[in-house]
Amino acid sequence: MSNGKAENSSQVTLKECLDECMEALDLFLNNHFKESLDMLRPRVKESMYHALIYATVLEMQAMMTFQPDDISHAGQTMKSAQEVCHKYRRKSSGLLSKSGGDSLTEVQLHAEVCYAECQLQRAALTFLQDENMVSFIKGGIKVRNSYLIYKELHALINSPSSLKGASHVHLEGGISFGIGAFNLTLSLFPPRILKVLEFAGFSGDKEYGLSLLCDGATGMNLRSMLCALLLLCYYTFLTFILGTGEGEVTEAERLLKPFRLRYPRGAIFLFFAGRTEEIKGNIDEAVALFEDGCKAQQAWKQFHHMCYWELMWCFTYKRLWKMAYFYADLLSKESLWSKAMYVYMKAAYLSMLQEDEARPFGEDEVELFRQVPTFKQKIAGKSPPTEKFAIRKARRYKARCPIRLPVPVLEMMYMWNGFSMISKRPELTEGMMQTLVEAERTLLESPGNEHSVDDRCVIHLLKGLCLKNQGLLRAAEDCFGKVLSSEKKIRFDHYLVPNCLVELGLLYIDQGRRDEAITLLHKAKHNYKEYSMESRTQFRVHAALAKLKADPEEEDTLM
Repeated sequence: MSNGKAENSSQVTLKECLDECMEALDLFLNNHFKESLDMLRPRVKESMYHALIYATVLEMQAMMTFQPDDISHAGQTMKSAQEVCHKYRRKSSGLLSKSGGDSLTEVQLHAEVCYAECQLQRAALTFLQDENMVSFIKGGIKVRNSYLIYKELHALINSPSSLKGASHVHLEGGISFGIGAFNLTLSLFPPRILKVLEFAGFSGDKEYGLSLLCDGATGMNLRSMLCALLLLCYYTFLTFILGTGEGEVTEAERLLKPFRLRYPRGAIFLFFAGRTEEIKGNIDEAVALFEDGCKAQQAWKQFHHMCYWELMWCFTYKRLWKMAYFYADLLSKESLWSKAMYVYMKAAYLSMLQEDEARPFGEDEVELFRQVPTFKQKIAGKSPPTEKFAIRKARRYKARCPIRLPVPVLEMMYMWNGFSMISKRPELTEGMMQTLVEAERTLLESPGNEHSVDDRCVIHLLKGLCLKNQGLLRAAEDCFGKVLSSEKKIRFDHYLVPNCLVELGLLYIDQGRRDEAITLLHKAKHNYKEYSMESRTQFRVHAALAKLKADPEEEDTLM
């Protein structure tokens, strides 16, 4: 044990470090990115919090730039931060000693939570950086070890003998972030995927995770921003892309309000404010906020790319194909995240124009579609599912006389759950329906080919979603039924049937037909494998079954 004097001096140092890191985060959220890093840099070798926050900012930058050098540098910086944290940890194994948890000093407790956070963030970088399954599993093990530290810390601070030092609010915030993030994230994963990630036997309690993150986000502690950002990602993105498409707008707005007041020009918060307006169907308001987000700062162009992606979809919902093309073009030139996707979207937008309509920059969609496979990349040893999907769809254009994709923009819009985004705006749904009816007419007037059945089924699926938005549920059910009855004739787009089962299941949920919904969702979950975007569909099935509170035994009985 250290003597009282040394302990007091370490507490003062800890408080000073936390105060300075809070100030650096304040600069970061006000778009003063360089000044924030300049404030943190001098003490990264001695202060665990300076090291952690400095590495966290670099990691955020690396994840947005997607530059291999940035990812590698962020990984090294996070590893160094972990080593700094390790110096302050108790040397004996385990947090709880035989004499009780009070044997840990306040500094040692903070070192544990910082160490766990470093491990978690290093795992995220491992998934991005390394291209083999061994590294992927190593990342999974880092995540598991991190989770075990958080779990033990959580038990320790809730024990009667727990030490509550001067900076306890920051310790509590760190643990809330860790336990909350794990519970929320694990609750989204189907059990099959958890097994692959070495998380067999682990499960997440979504409501518990959300409550811990809400506590962390609303408290005045160093992790408030991280808790808030994770919640905003969940409410405005994950519930759409991996869920049933019912974003929690009220919760997102409640969370955003204090941050918007404190950081009115903060690029991050302007972005999420735009996203909430987009979910509400207020597309013009969303466009204005995303444009403000771009104007608010010029130091990190990567924030602009996030806004460009959303602006591309906003103009898609309004069927302003050339405007959407403009943002896809900007992304293809400036962002490294997914060039194959951006070039595919450029080609898709051009293909939506009339044949005699002038193409921007004189570009040709057929040539662009042919370029898509050349931009293929790998993350964690695998190509991103959206890129694989784009490459598969673009294959049709390799032929000397290619057979056109009927509605490639609307098909990709479905993959990002865009039809849920326009559900509150009848005129936007009506516009999409007009596009689909025209595409269907063109298909019927064209000679049949090997893609005809698949193309008709794509249109039936998307028309079904529009009809559902319009409240014409029987007509929507008929459209989904046409896809299901064509199952044996579909030659290429095998994703259509399992996704149609999911959409029909969700429609049945809206009608209160619970048992029929469970049967369809379970069929989608178990009867189809190795189709495009399978993981995304499995996530959506898992979310829908969780919404119905269907346990595995009940699902099996209803099969």
